[in-house]
Amino acid sequence: MRILVIGRGGREHAIVWALSKSPKVSKLFCAPGNGGIAGLAECVPITELQFEEISTFAQEQQIDLVMVAPDDPLAAGLVDHLEGKGIPAFGPRANAAIIEGSKVFMKDLLKKYNIPTAKYETFDAYEPALTYLRSQTAPIVIKADGLAAGKGVTVAHTMEEAEAALHDIMVDQVFGASGASVVIEEFLTGQEMSLLAFVDGSTVRPMVPSQDHKPVFDNDKGPNTGGMGTYSPLPHVPQSIVQEAIDNIVQPTADAMVKEGRPFKGVLYAGLILTPNGVKTIEFNARFGDPETQVILPRLKTDLLDIFLAVNNGTLAEQPIEWSDDAAVCVIVASEGYPGPYPKGLPITGLEDIQGDEAIVFHAGTALKDGQIVTNGGRVMGITGIGKDIVEARQKAYAAADRIHFDGKHYRTDIAMKALK
Repeated sequence: MRILVIGRGGREHAIVWALSKSPKVSKLFCAPGNGGIAGLAECVPITELQFEEISTFAQEQQIDLVMVAPDDPLAAGLVDHLEGKGIPAFGPRANAAIIEGSKVFMKDLLKKYNIPTAKYETFDAYEPALTYLRSQTAPIVIKADGLAAGKGVTVAHTMEEAEAALHDIMVDQVFGASGASVVIEEFLTGQEMSLLAFVDGSTVRPMVPSQDHKPVFDNDKGPNTGGMGTYSPLPHVPQSIVQEAIDNIVQPTADAMVKEGRPFKGVLYAGLILTPNGVKTIEFNARFGDPETQVILPRLKTDLLDIFLAVNNGTLAEQPIEWSDDAAVCVIVASEGYPGPYPKGLPITGLEDIQGDEAIVFHAGTALKDGQIVTNGGRVMGITGIGKDIVEARQKAYAAADRIHFDGKHYRTDIAMKALK
């Protein structure tokens, strides 16, 4: 089969890497791809929101399946567009991808179907939002309604910080139209867990759980990012808790989407928190997580393409899915200044010193320039170590991360430590 993957980050590199192992795949393309993906797939200079160019390319190249990985084209309806042209596509249609595209929609859906989540209020005007905020106490969470590249959420530890975040979103419009509405939410305490699932409407097949590290610095300090590292499995989270999340949150949400006339087909990502009062929902995403994918797919033993086809064919319930008992730890190597402004075009060295049996290097913000891999984003690479347990996987990931060099590189040194404490 001829497969086209849409996207350019570390998640897409991991998806391309997994698909490249399938004997059913004869040719892989990625649009637009990055410097690392170019080693596994033919990169095509078409961006994620160029719908006509994507569908024309797919028709000309006789693509058998387009895998739409990022949130923006899913929310904007790329799957609908491709299906309208008779091109098979993996991912939810726009009316289902709204579960990520609008936090207001998502929270209201959970409330309607009694699915556990934090208490909240929503606002589409600044003054009423500010009045309500001033009646609350910190810590408190402020969320822009729409997509904001993983940066639209502020966990405010003081009321001054909360008011500043609200002003940034609704008055200064730092996230543009995504901040036209906001969710103001109670702050929940507990361990966080990412639980992704393949969903074909009513059938939910959970993946192995993982845990992300959002803040940019060690000990969860500094501003939130798209994710600075992740690991799987979670040895400190019992299977009974994972099952509770599936039974009380993920399956009921898939069922709710069917009842709403918005059946979800693709990857449903539940961002969860394990509170003293049970598992609660922080967020839903309508696609593979980044960097969670970089530890989940290396643990998948089943052909990923078979699962994609089962989702699209509505036969997910019959599809066997096997997972490795190995542990995986991914450390994100980032540019100086991220998640704020950062330089681009810096040469990267040391990649040739990393052996494949030691770690997998998933490129995120890289480009190929005059035969040299250079930086081209805030999160430059995800280095995934695989081992018999978290300790071994962690050691491999950090040993490899130390071999990579570019000016100003930085990474957290405490990824997966929560699993060891």
